[in-house]
Amino acid sequence: MYSFDKITDRRGTNCEKYDALTEVFGREEVIPLWVADSDFACPPFVVDAVRRRAEHPIYGYTFRGAEFSEAVRGWVDQRNGWSVEPQWIGFSPNVVASISMAIRAVTEPGDGVVIQPPVYAPFARMTRMNERKVLNNPLRWNGERYEIDFADFEAQIARAKAFLLCNPHNPTGRVFTREELQQMADICLRHKVYILSDEIHSDLILAGHKHTHIASLSPEIAQRTLTFISPTKTFNLAGLSSSVTLIPDEALRRRFERQIALSNASNGNIFGAVALVAAYSEGDRWLDALRVQLEKNARFIVESLKERIPSVKTYLPEGTYLMWLDFREWGMEQEALFRLLVDAGLGLSNGTDFGGEGTGFMRLNIATSLDVLREAIDRLKQADLQRL
Repeated sequence: MYSFDKITDRRGTNCEKYDALTEVFGREEVIPLWVADSDFACPPFVVDAVRRRAEHPIYGYTFRGAEFSEAVRGWVDQRNGWSVEPQWIGFSPNVVASISMAIRAVTEPGDGVVIQPPVYAPFARMTRMNERKVLNNPLRWNGERYEIDFADFEAQIARAKAFLLCNPHNPTGRVFTREELQQMADICLRHKVYILSDEIHSDLILAGHKHTHIASLSPEIAQRTLTFISPTKTFNLAGLSSSVTLIPDEALRRRFERQIALSNASNGNIFGAVALVAAYSEGDRWLDALRVQLEKNARFIVESLKERIPSVKTYLPEGTYLMWLDFREWGMEQEALFRLLVDAGLGLSNGTDFGGEGTGFMRLNIATSLDVLREAIDRLKQADLQRL
């Protein structure tokens, strides 16, 4: 019913992924597989909903009605089995803004915030910009996947006031198990640490894995957790600035809402709300088809590297449309590696953007067509030959 083979030309639309290539990579002639949005068109039912609203010629002040909350509740329950109450649901322009405001809501300047690198760059950046201290609990590679060092996790949590969880994890693609989440949550409860849970990729779960909202584990955990979700990654809506906060505890919710008010960030975007309602109300079958495509794409990358460029290591992600490529066998300095790939016509995310643990790595966005990925592998092979 849905096809993900056709790629829409986005150049000339002020699209960051394509129109900022010279600024980011120094040249336009690269395949952009970096910033985390997809090359797939928004689903037709979302486009139709936005078009219907756009036909009304006034775009004045607006609010989110009951259909907004009902769409969120239905989606979260249907996809991941978490029954949320309407009063828990709030709005934020985007998840990074939510993270920043949540840090201010539950910590004070100088307090420690635990993150798990290699991890999404704004985690460390927002912590430091808000004058809090970054406490690193690096994920460990066990030969098959990244795992949590729980002894170090507790040591860092004991010094912290908040824990920034990324689940599914960007860039490693981990989808933490219920048991892992329970153990992390128990440690946070023991030390009275708040959990700020970025779950923006929670719809993008690949075969054999299941997303669990950490706040759904128990009422006690929910009382100390702020959860952030959004349809933007799933349905390619990042330009519409609309995300969701889920905060069960009333006092905690009020602290967060005060930060929203201080930033005057509660109004949102008319079309963002319309798109969210359409996506969460009608997007189930489309998402299932998307996940099948992402699974094919991920397997193509794994098999192609194994057969053609075995010096570059990777693995099947458990979630997200991001893959973490290990170039350490090439023995290159990070900047030289980045420039070699750019010269070969590949625009990937630099591994060190995700912390020092990303040295020797690059992040690849596979949310595009198989034809584009085939060309990317050809160019990567060229880079492999050029370095020798």
